[in-house]
Amino acid sequence: MEHAPNFLASLVIGLAAAFAFGLAARALRLPPLVGYLVAGVAIGPHTPGMTIDGEFTRTMAEAGVGLLLFGVGLHFQPRDLLAVWRVAVPGAMAQVAIGTLLGAALGMTLPGLGFGPALVFGLALAIASTAVATRALEERGHLSGEAARIALGWLVLQDLLVVLGLVLVPAASGGQESGLLAAVLLALVKLAAFAGIMLVVGRRVLPWALRQVARSGSRELFTLAVVVVALGVAFEAASLFGVSFALGAFFAGAILGESDLGHQAAAETLPLQRIFAAIFFVSVGMLLDPFRVLDAPVTSVLALLVVLVGTGGATFALLVALRVAPATAAVVAAALAQVGEFSFVLMELAIGQGILPEALRGPILMGSFGAILLMPLTFRALTALAARLPGRAPPAEDGRSRLLAQLPRMEGHAILVGYGRVGVLVAAALRRHNLPLIVVEDDRHRSEVLGRQAVPVLWGNATQAEMLEAAHISRARLLIVTLPLAWEARRVVELARAANPGIEVAVRAHHDSEVEWLNAQDSTGLAVMGEREVALGIADFAMQRMGVATSTAQATVDVLRKRRVADAAVAGLGV
Repeated sequence: MEHAPNFLASLVIGLAAAFAFGLAARALRLPPLVGYLVAGVAIGPHTPGMTIDGEFTRTMAEAGVGLLLFGVGLHFQPRDLLAVWRVAVPGAMAQVAIGTLLGAALGMTLPGLGFGPALVFGLALAIASTAVATRALEERGHLSGEAARIALGWLVLQDLLVVLGLVLVPAASGGQESGLLAAVLLALVKLAAFAGIMLVVGRRVLPWALRQVARSGSRELFTLAVVVVALGVAFEAASLFGVSFALGAFFAGAILGESDLGHQAAAETLPLQRIFAAIFFVSVGMLLDPFRVLDAPVTSVLALLVVLVGTGGATFALLVALRVAPATAAVVAAALAQVGEFSFVLMELAIGQGILPEALRGPILMGSFGAILLMPLTFRALTALAARLPGRAPPAEDGRSRLLAQLPRMEGHAILVGYGRVGVLVAAALRRHNLPLIVVEDDRHRSEVLGRQAVPVLWGNATQAEMLEAAHISRARLLIVTLPLAWEARRVVELARAANPGIEVAVRAHHDSEVEWLNAQDSTGLAVMGEREVALGIADFAMQRMGVATSTAQATVDVLRKRRVADAAVAGLGV
């Protein structure tokens, strides 16, 4: 078998395979993550042909999970999660217990597996992957609102239980109850210490530090600082407090998300999240050995059923019993009906400690791989089941709930992108008549000045969809773009049109081609060229002073504004 020669080759081959198989999955109307999983199998160590460095891929995948969970945390303030604790705490604990017992029952049927090891086997089949769940929710437009809050609260509690499980497994293998109790108490103390430091110190230090970077005016440094915060906090959480890498990143995002920097931090890290998340799913695929699965086909299929029933089915039933709307319960349960990264860690630890035999690696991986592949069908089945049950309809998912809550709810407002020499005059005119306005400005100093003046303002770059969503673009009446760069202005207009096709647009332009482009998008919009407006202002003044009626002069200005400079010259000569 030929190995990729170095880390660079591993990265290139992994990304290329993820792209190729992800594209094929989309062509078959499947989620891209299915293609990523198949790509991992294709370039993994268990199949013939080229393979890449597994250790390097797993390291990159762990970073990807950290960035993904950091981004999720940015959209969920701690109070959002506390609001669903009454559902998440009893529900998640009951679901993990049900899934563990079902898995243990399966384990007890296997030769040579006692009750204790069977419980470990069951626990490995009862813990859902946070990365898989959040990606599934995002792809279906549910990464906000009640469903996402319940799912995240559920997953956070599961992760905490896994942290305790990772402590209990090696302690239990030693057979000393006193050591077991001490290990559990130490783990709880470390968790409490990490949470306390993040709430007391991190809540003040992290936003303050990023504000200083933002004031430097360098987007590159800000992006780098956000990544350092995400991965740095996650690494310290794992190395100093024994908290999982992903959970540490999630808490860092949740703390930072309380500040006005959250939306831009999310926008800056989104491309990295997507790339590294693809590597994560490739790494999961690389773990699967199809031939080992064939060695125990019945156990593998039963393990898959335990995952679907013990996690997906149990979650749905428990949520409905806890008076959650069936439609919301279906979304949460379908997203959680799988197992992932923490189950793999627990599995490898138990096998290394001699608690589980290596023969169970295949069924556990099959339970994970199969559940992820079946996720589209799981969503359909649970949604159909929910439709047959009486219950209140869930609240509409209208984008990123935390970001939208940062600004007062507006309807029919204007969004002004850019508060420079042009934007400041436009804003002054609108504010003079008390017209509803939201400003999007990427200069930190200007945004802070506007904030002190009680002007609704978002700091960040409007060429990223996250920013326009935060400005309530779907409910806005008018978009005014005064950015100096043509490509940025076009990007903002395209994003706005995609989110709100009926919005009116006014754009600062520099060339006739930009005016023509906007007119081709919408003839009712306005593209304003600085030099042309100077000329039209003088022309309007001249016509009126020479005796032309005001209305006639204005009509002439309106006609000339939409013409190219050369065409206007020809029209003026009467040619």
